[in-house]
Amino acid sequence: MSIVVVPCRRMINIRNQTRRFLLLHRRFTTELTQLRTTITPVNEDHLLRVCTILYQQQNSPYSRLVSKLSSTEFQLTHDFFLQVCNNFPLSWRPVHRFFLYSQTHHPDFSHTSVTSNKILGIVGKSRNMDLFWELAQETGKRGLANDKTFRVVLQTLASAREMKKCVSFFHLMNGFGYSYNVTTLNRAVETLCKEKLVEEAKYVVAKLRDCIKPDEVTYRTMIEGFCDVGDLVEAAKVWNLMMEEGFEVDVEAGKKMLETLLKKNQFDEASKVFYVMVSKRGEGLDVSFYRVMIDWLCKNGRIDTARKLFDEMREREIQVDNLTWASIIYGLLAKRRVAEAYKTVEAIENPDISIYHALIKGLVKIKRASEATEVFRMMIQRGCEPIMHTYLMLLQGHLGRRGRKGPDPLVNFDTIFVGGMVKAGKRLEATKYIERTLKRGVEVPRFDYNKFLHCYSNEEGVVMFEEMAKKLREVGLFDLADIFQRYGEKMTTRERRRNREETSPVLPSLPNRCTMPT
Repeated sequence: MSIVVVPCRRMINIRNQTRRFLLLHRRFTTELTQLRTTITPVNEDHLLRVCTILYQQQNSPYSRLVSKLSSTEFQLTHDFFLQVCNNFPLSWRPVHRFFLYSQTHHPDFSHTSVTSNKILGIVGKSRNMDLFWELAQETGKRGLANDKTFRVVLQTLASAREMKKCVSFFHLMNGFGYSYNVTTLNRAVETLCKEKLVEEAKYVVAKLRDCIKPDEVTYRTMIEGFCDVGDLVEAAKVWNLMMEEGFEVDVEAGKKMLETLLKKNQFDEASKVFYVMVSKRGEGLDVSFYRVMIDWLCKNGRIDTARKLFDEMREREIQVDNLTWASIIYGLLAKRRVAEAYKTVEAIENPDISIYHALIKGLVKIKRASEATEVFRMMIQRGCEPIMHTYLMLLQGHLGRRGRKGPDPLVNFDTIFVGGMVKAGKRLEATKYIERTLKRGVEVPRFDYNKFLHCYSNEEGVVMFEEMAKKLREVGLFDLADIFQRYGEKMTTRERRRNREETSPVLPSLPNRCTMPT
């Protein structure tokens, strides 16, 4: 009597688990052998010879290419293969032919996940989708796929609008032993969102919902992706879908939506999102979430509303950081409430450079450049060393905002041409050229402080800034003299910038100037 064995569901699961174990064991042993192998340097002459043959014989019959490569001496290693791929970043034919040659004529050479992903990236960039799909399947069959493989494949297929293949790739990988995994899905969605392929990411998540249930990270990544591309309607839809799925309101996703709404000056919608977050996750909100709203209110002249929100934040016992204090200080100064701003500074226990920058920026905005320079001296006295942004703000306050380029492309040519004539001593010709430039309606080139400081950031600049400070003091421009002198002492060379935190003589405060209260 013959006994028929019917495979049950448990036996099938055991077979699948055994197959997955063997695949994982193979991947582990492959990585272990890669670590044990010694890295041999690539011979540049052999590399050049092989790349020349691949380039010249890329359209020749395969047999001729094989004979040329076989007659050439070279040692095929993983580093050598990657260097060949780097020499053809957008040409799939030479790389693919060398890939086939390595499989047929070098049996001791085995490809790894790194080499497979490299050739997948090159074929994908060249948009040979048929060959790309074959190589992707072959990578899965060999057990060489990893997280980067999923990223490369989905990014290439989604950018080519091969949406069905994006979904099919997950099913194929599951058949090859790579089980459905929400972590892999989240990394793939993150890659698509970084490449502005958010609609494609949403499609993949929706089609795989039965196999891979999205989690909070999936929804947050898609919300941030839609906010980055400016599609707030779709971001709100994903937000509502996350709420329907029973997930808690994500703080990072809410902050991203709030930032995007405020950038688009949609304050009413941003307020709704803000108070929904406060009601749902009041205890889980930190100072960075409140700072987004406070900073926008201060920059747009709504300092009273910002103070109310600030007081509400302190009532919830949220620790205030210096960046939030800086936003409040700038908002007060922009409304010319200088005394109140100084009292706020006095209340801060450990002011840092953000506080002093807020003071300088606010004072420069209300045309008090001399008082901003006193803040500059005060921050040096208190041990807070200025950075490049500090000097740029002070120069713009004293000399005006002349740092941006004009819209006409001829402005750059005019700058070089006029400067050359002045250096050559032809000032009359330069003046006539400027008059003709003004008559034709082209904007006169403006001064760029950033380039000016960068060009003189060397040992010669140390002497130049010292002489400039002396000349400025002779004509009574003490504030500008102190600024340039300090820059020459601390910022002109790399060694000076590294050692700028060390103790150094403090610039003296000038008499009859308004100083910051201590």
